[in-house]
Amino acid sequence: MDKNFEFPDLLRLIDERSAAFRAAVAAAPSLDAQVPSCPGWTLFDLVKHLGGGDRFWAAIVGAGPADGPPAEAAAARAALDVPRERTALLAWLAASTQLLLSTLREAGPERGCWTWWPGSQSPQTAGGVARHRVQETAMHTYDVQLTEGAPQPLPVEVALDGVEEFLFTVCATPSAWPHKPTAFDFHAAEGRSWRLTVDGDGARVTRIPAATGDDPDDAAGASIRGTASELVIYLYDRIPADSLHVDGDAGLLDLLRAWEPEE
Repeated sequence: MDKNFEFPDLLRLIDERSAAFRAAVAAAPSLDAQVPSCPGWTLFDLVKHLGGGDRFWAAIVGAGPADGPPAEAAAARAALDVPRERTALLAWLAASTQLLLSTLREAGPERGCWTWWPGSQSPQTAGGVARHRVQETAMHTYDVQLTEGAPQPLPVEVALDGVEEFLFTVCATPSAWPHKPTAFDFHAAEGRSWRLTVDGDGARVTRIPAATGDDPDDAAGASIRGTASELVIYLYDRIPADSLHVDGDAGLLDLLRAWEPEE
């Protein structure tokens, strides 16, 4: 996959990943199980978080352009009435996802809205929200599977887009990098690579030619290789860097993880 998803594909993937999330929750022995990748949360808490997030972002997209989180979104989160019985809980979650999807369809991909990533390389639009919600839902599906002791790789198409979406949304920033300028290369085994360059002008992401295995990564202080799913799961802090293949200065990855750019 060399091109970004079209808007209808993002809506399809939100629907598919939400269905996979619900199936995993339905199969779980108990909603009181602790989620190891979300310390302090039970499976019920995770369902509430994902469904509440769907409703929160539906309100944000529905409100249109705004300088801050619109009142509608805060009200949607404050008014959450989440059933604890499993069948009713899953129905509530399905309704939450459908609310988000219907709001996104009505808005269209170019409609502006508030987001928490104004300085990133991701747009503050309904399309940007849709792309991010695919990844949130996919990662939390992994969390449920991990809770059950049977984590599955993210679908390849989702994971490949997920590496880029994370780098664009979470890492890219105009805030100055407080260390010596460097670069981080991320190579997915499925054939896509990215470079995150960090310096006094901030952090920015570009696609680069896929690694062949013989590339010296001369411009990169550190490079990390794995499947796209492994890279996404690493970026979301579910596995450590030493679970993948790291070349160069692995300590730079610790600096990147600890960096908190100014708003």
